[in-house]
Amino acid sequence: MKKIGLMISLLAGAAIGVSGMAFAFTGGHETAGTFQESSLPGGGLEVPHNDRIHLSTDKQWISSEGHLSDLIRLQWTKDRAKPAIAWLDEKGKDKAAIIAHAKANNPEQHDHNHMSFETTMAPDGKNPNELFTRLEIPFDQDVAEIRTHSSNFNVMDGILRVAGTSGVNRDLTWAKADAGNVTTPRWAMRADNSEETGGNAGSNLQIIRYSNDGKALDNPLTINRSSGNIGIGNSDAKTKLDVSDDSIRIRKSMTPASATAPGEVGEMAWDDGYVYVCVAPNTWKRTALSSW
Repeated sequence: MKKIGLMISLLAGAAIGVSGMAFAFTGGHETAGTFQESSLPGGGLEVPHNDRIHLSTDKQWISSEGHLSDLIRLQWTKDRAKPAIAWLDEKGKDKAAIIAHAKANNPEQHDHNHMSFETTMAPDGKNPNELFTRLEIPFDQDVAEIRTHSSNFNVMDGILRVAGTSGVNRDLTWAKADAGNVTTPRWAMRADNSEETGGNAGSNLQIIRYSNDGKALDNPLTINRSSGNIGIGNSDAKTKLDVSDDSIRIRKSMTPASATAPGEVGEMAWDDGYVYVCVAPNTWKRTALSSW
């Protein structure tokens, strides 16, 4: 009966827009505090200053029982309504909000169908103090396309991880953005879906390039996880660097000062007359070039 009386008091106070009585039950005892009309734009009931609302449950989140464990329900009753939880500063100005809604304020925009986390823009910027969506999580999607806006994402002293089950590509993608939150891929870094068969095999690293319409063209670079071999234009490099083309290019010429000039084993260089190869530490050999 106490709970019924409390609900009646709250509903009556909300309906007539005047002060009402709020009751808290602690250890079987009642303590009373007085609600008052909020001074913020839009009015509403204001909980007494510095009082707390403590909600608890022993119910489960079960649809057939009406989700009795959802202790706070925010519902829109018109298609463009936006139930929200907002944070304000000491002057009553908006600073942050969590909002969920279906349709945009502007009927000409596409349906939003998302939950958004919003914070204000810079007070001296183009849109001072305006709440702006920083993170949005859509609903009514099997795979949610989570988006950020005008936000940098920093991982401090932690890990940014892209994980997947066997047979799934794991991609980090760079894309072109168009109107309506449409994105078209341009590049991707991928741990591919090659099978992990032991011996560090599988899940090789690839760079993927895409066409203007977002179709994968090829993987110009692949690094084999088991061998560390790098393939240029191929996915099955047989040496540390395996190039699938008919030439490679060293753009700048270089002439060692002498046969004992500083150099590391395997370095190669060229000039107008010779090709040079470093065959031992600080030891160069050369072969002459000729026309034909």
